[in-house]
Amino acid sequence: MRCRLEGNGDVETRRVAGIERAGPGDLTFVANPRYIALLGDTRASAVILSSAQSSTAPAPAAVLRSDNPYQSFAEAVAILTHTIPPAKGVDRLSAVAPDATLGVDVSIGPFVTIGSGARIGARTTIYPNAVIGPGARIGDDCIIHAHVSVRERVQIGHRVIVQDGAVLGSDGFGFVKQADGSHLKIPQHADVVIEDDVEIGANTTIDRPAVGETRIRAGAKIDNLVQIAHGVTVGARSLVAGQVGIAGSTTVEDDVVLAGQVGVAGHITIGKGVVATAQTGIPNSVAPGELVSGYPAIANRDWLKSSAIFRHLPALKQRVAELERRIAELEEKLAAWRMPLDR
Repeated sequence: MRCRLEGNGDVETRRVAGIERAGPGDLTFVANPRYIALLGDTRASAVILSSAQSSTAPAPAAVLRSDNPYQSFAEAVAILTHTIPPAKGVDRLSAVAPDATLGVDVSIGPFVTIGSGARIGARTTIYPNAVIGPGARIGDDCIIHAHVSVRERVQIGHRVIVQDGAVLGSDGFGFVKQADGSHLKIPQHADVVIEDDVEIGANTTIDRPAVGETRIRAGAKIDNLVQIAHGVTVGARSLVAGQVGIAGSTTVEDDVVLAGQVGVAGHITIGKGVVATAQTGIPNSVAPGELVSGYPAIANRDWLKSSAIFRHLPALKQRVAELERRIAELEEKLAAWRMPLDR
């Protein structure tokens, strides 16, 4: 964890907990200065604090100094959280095609189906009821949770986590309207590529295109209930929060953050480092590094100013109506005053 100890190093910690609920035997942390005031009353046995805080520990506990308390807390969770690993090997209730290739130390749970020609990398775990389609490729050290569908020929890199119910490689939404008004399906048979160290949330769908590819680049993290349409590219290390929808053939460049319920139109580019706040609608391309909000998306600072006016709109409308009435009255009086002069 790369922390510096202050205080009693002999205390035993068995789990991690939030600062308000931590008790004896717990390790807690403070990354946000707003919670510093709670340290004096904590019952935790140890606390992770920023190296930038005062050298005198404001807590009745051992202190671990860290340059990044939140990261150290995440590492502590990994150390102190004990899970039962699935059994190695292939469960007798699974169905693995004879020509599928399985790496060493894989864990294949019950009712898993692995199609013809699929390849599963070393130490990868596939939980019950997942379906791996024909010709799919899954790299080393991946975790595929229950009820995931990895469709035919989808390529998944190393150390990828796919949460329950996600669908990778579903058909893109592509139709042609015919002369009689009906919609002809455009076959969707091109590639879906998930690069290394990606995490995909529960019930998220990533569609395949008719031509080209849909690609999620290395280190991207995608939340639950996200829709990524056919031909989309999501850049490296990007963060895509819950209920985001990205329409077809859009490019999301590296290090982009799309907060919850952001909607992105098709055939546009979201530049590197863009941040879109919650419920933003993005109908046009956004330049790199922008912070945008609202619909249509504008600079966040402008959106905040505009939204502050919204609550005053009814009163402003009433004032405008009153001013219009008074102007009309003045015009009538002025017209009446001019009439004798015109004669």
